[in-house]
Amino acid sequence: MDTVDLRVKPTEELESDLQDLQESLFSLKFRNVLSQLDDTSQLKKVRRDIARTKTILRERSLGIER
Repeated sequence: MDTVDLRVKPTEELESDLQDLQESLFSLKFRNVLSQLDDTSQLKKVRRDIARTKTILRERSLGIER
């Protein structure tokens, strides 16, 4: 996900995306433990997407606009 795309989304959509990303991360971690995950770089990508989304939500709660 690109931060520019995230910034134009409404807060409700970001919150639902965050929930989906967290569920995806759980699933990826589970598959990784069972050695069924082929591309382990997906874990890193999803974690970073979660961080980007949380950062934008936090900026909005503080009233910071970019």
